Amino acid sequence: MSWFIVQNQLIKQLDQTIMDPEESGDRDFLLHHCTPEGSSDEYAGMAMLLRADGTTCSLGAPIVWTEEDLTLVADRREPICRDGVTRDGKPVRVVISNFSPGTAVLEAAPLYHTRRTLRNTAFALAAVAALGVFGAAWAGLAISRAALRPVGELTRAVEHIAQTEDLGTRIPVKGNDEIARLSSSFNAMTAALAGSRERQQQLVADAGHELRTPLTTLRTNIDLLLRSEQTGRSLDPGAKERLLVNVKAQFAELSTLVGDLLQLARGDADHEPHVELAFHEVVTAAVERARLRGAEVVTDLRPWYVVGAAASLERAVLNLIDNAGKFSPGGQVEVRLRGGRLTVRDHGPGLPEEDLPHVFERFWRSPSARGLPGSGLGLAIVAQAVAEADGSVRLENAPGGGAIATMDLPGTPDRRSDTRPYNGLNDDRRNTSG
Repeated sequence: MSWFIVQNQLIKQLDQTIMDPEESGDRDFLLHHCTPEGSSDEYAGMAMLLRADGTTCSLGAPIVWTEEDLTLVADRREPICRDGVTRDGKPVRVVISNFSPGTAVLEAAPLYHTRRTLRNTAFALAAVAALGVFGAAWAGLAISRAALRPVGELTRAVEHIAQTEDLGTRIPVKGNDEIARLSSSFNAMTAALAGSRERQQQLVADAGHELRTPLTTLRTNIDLLLRSEQTGRSLDPGAKERLLVNVKAQFAELSTLVGDLLQLARGDADHEPHVELAFHEVVTAAVERARLRGAEVVTDLRPWYVVGAAASLERAVLNLIDNAGKFSPGGQVEVRLRGGRLTVRDHGPGLPEEDLPHVFERFWRSPSARGLPGSGLGLAIVAQAVAEADGSVRLENAPGGGAIATMDLPGTPDRRSDTRPYNGLNDDRRNTSG
């Protein structure tokens, strides 16, 4: 494109030079010193008179004329500019104009210098274009390598994790572009996976430790019973009864522990769908179950509607009541619901302050509770259920003695949809929306 622009400007400039009277000479000189089919050497330029009858008079090198040029002889029109040649074959630029009625003048200038200039310009533009292409390619390669370097690091990290399962691998985050955000997200994902694996391994290790005790006791008791039968030495009826009662208790403890482990280890896909429910009815159902187990519970409940999993929340409330009942034998457990805050208080000895931060950890049991029944998973199940409902729970010592558990759940005191009455853990709400 640049070459064509330069060519057009040079040709226009050459045409103007040819038509300039000061550059082309006096045309009267041409008219008075030329005879038909004659020539004159007194004129230094290239010009030729062309008459209507085809006769010419040349000054300088004769110009090859065409039939089209004769039209200017008959018709007075604007000058015509075209490329032509002399009779000896040299290329020229020709300007044809109507000089007088019946006479046209053809003036010309050599194209040699113009074409040499265009040729040099073409070489220069080609060199500049080649240099530009090379420079752009080099710059593009450098930029692409710099831009794709983080992608390469991310790819190598993913391949390393896929091959070694090393979730501790981290990708350096540089800048704040999309690649940096992707690297940060990948680091967060691997950190979450590593934490999940660590919690899973810890759960398996803790479960193995907790299962070992009841299984060992069961094996010992069953071995005693088998040995008694195999040797023919019958156990004392009272001792045998105590042994069987102990076996039954160990089976019950083992069943409770397995159930709690399944509750904690279930995947998110197995969770109940979250629906709107009357939380005060859930608490009432949990209180009734606790009373069937022999707990003495007094309640003060106000309506509160939440979005959550009914069975999980009922089990969480029941675990809080059971935990309070362990530490206040013969005493009342007070359950109160006000404005989304559920409190469960016992009147036992309370807990040492250093134990309070650990009460919701899996398998953790305070020294004072290790002689009591339980797996150490009840409060961990409470924490999980409350977290699933976007709530919070804490345990602290109550003023005047005992401990108080506080559960806060977001919700509203008014029903937002047609919520069915809750009938306990067997109530099927999976296909309801409120």
